[in-house]
Formats: sequence, C-alpha cells, structure tokens
Amino acid sequence: MKQRIGEILEPESKSDFLSRGFNIFIICLIILNVFAVALETVREISEIYSGPFKVFEWFSMVVFTIEYVLRVWTCTLKPEFAAPVSGRIRYMLTPSAIIDLMVVVPFYLPFFFDLDLRFLRVLRLFRLFTLFKMARYSKSLHLFKEVLNDTRQELLIVLAVTMGMLVFASGVIYFIENKAQPEAFSSIPAAMWWAVSTMTTVGYGDVYPITTVGNFFGGFISILGLGTFGLPVGIIAYGFIEELQKQKTRPFECPHCGKGLEAPIDRRSLPR
Repeated sequence: MKQRIGEILEPESKSDFLSRGFNIFIICLIILNVFAVALETVREISEIYSGPFKVFEWFSMVVFTIEYVLRVWTCTLKPEFAAPVSGRIRYMLTPSAIIDLMVVVPFYLPFFFDLDLRFLRVLRLFRLFTLFKMARYSKSLHLFKEVLNDTRQELLIVLAVTMGMLVFASGVIYFIENKAQPEAFSSIPAAMWWAVSTMTTVGYGDVYPITTVGNFFGGFISILGLGTFGLPVGIIAYGFIEELQKQKTRPFECPHCGKGLEAPIDRRSLPR
C-alpha cells in the first residue's frame, strides 16, 4: 500500500490513471485557493460568501494536510530518504516539504493560540504559498527550476555586479546632489531608492537630480542599467535553450519494452 500511494503522489507516472487524476485535482485545488484568497479581499464578496469560503478553506487544508502526511510517510521509498527517522527529517527540510508545511501550519495555529484578528488575516495569506506547490506538478515550472539551478553561479555573479553598481550609483549621486537637495539625498542609503528606480529605468519621478552633473550622471546610469538588468534575462534564456537541447538529445525509453533507444526518434511514429 505504501508503494502504491507513493506512485500516486509522484507526478512522473504518466500511464497511471490515479496518479494523473490526483495531480490534476491538486493543481485545480491550488488554483482555486489562489482565486479564493484574492476574492476574500473584496469586502462585498467576502461578506456574502463567507460561509462557502470557510468550507472551501477547511476542505483544502484537510486535503493538503493529508497529502503532506502521506508524502512524509512514503518518502522512505526514495534511496536518499531511506532511513526511517533521519530520512524523513531530511525530507521535511527540503524546500518542497517546507512549502507544504507553510501552507497548512498557519491554518491550525488559531486552534492552539489566541491570535489577534489582524494577525489571522496575515496567516490566511500564507495560502498563497500553494502557488509554489505547482512546481512539483508542472513540467514547465520544473524546467524553470532546473534552469535556475544550472545557471545559479552566473546569476550570483550578475547579482553581485548589480549590487556593486547600485552602491556606486548611490554614492556618486549622493556627493553630487547632497548640497543641492539635502532632504532628497540625505545619505547613501536614501539615495539607493533613486539608484534602483533609475537603473531599472522605471523613473517614478519622486526623486531626481537637479544639477547639471547629476543629470548627466543619471543618464549614464540609466544606459548602464539597461545592460546590467538585462543580463539575467539573457542568462536564463540561454539556460532554457541549453536545457531543451539536453531533453531533445536525451535517450528515449520505449513505452512497450522499457529499453532505452540510442538516438532520439519521432515519438509520433511509435505504435500506440
């Protein structure tokens, strides 16, 4: 029974009707929860349909709780979590398990603690963490996760360069504009807001240089920001192309005999 439940919980089983049905059910429940959280913030709707919203929240949290418990129970089927106690602890510390726990725990806190109503509203927003559960069931999100994992070093380098540029821009504009605008550019940390909005080319217009040198420097930072903030997009795009190429050249497994094929073939040509 443990083996069978583990097969149903895992989205890899394409030919398993129960597994596919469970995955589709959880995806739909996640999407409906996100919509419910959004609609509950509309006072007119939340007052009229408070009862159905509460029932749906109870149903969702019970389902997510059972799913979490079953995943902790069946995680020992995987070699990396094979140990009955330490293996389950390691699984519970994985990002996906932590997200699952963050979804359900806030629902049960009011039963054990007397919480302020304002804090209860904040806890309800934790249901939005169900969005991150989609990564387990969506191939596209799983692909995005793989791309981020493969390009993490390059992205960290770009992040370090970007932070350095923000500090540089904030420091220079502070020394240029501080005398002319002591309130707007009172310190380097305060000038960072201008640096962020300028480098991202958003330009809210609430803080801007008024000196000639400051205007020239602002234009230079805007042009520099286009390239700096465009780098992560290029890195992730290249990572997607590389990952898709890997999938195309990956050996294909025959659905009938289970043997691997040396070269990729047109899957539509296989007999059904």
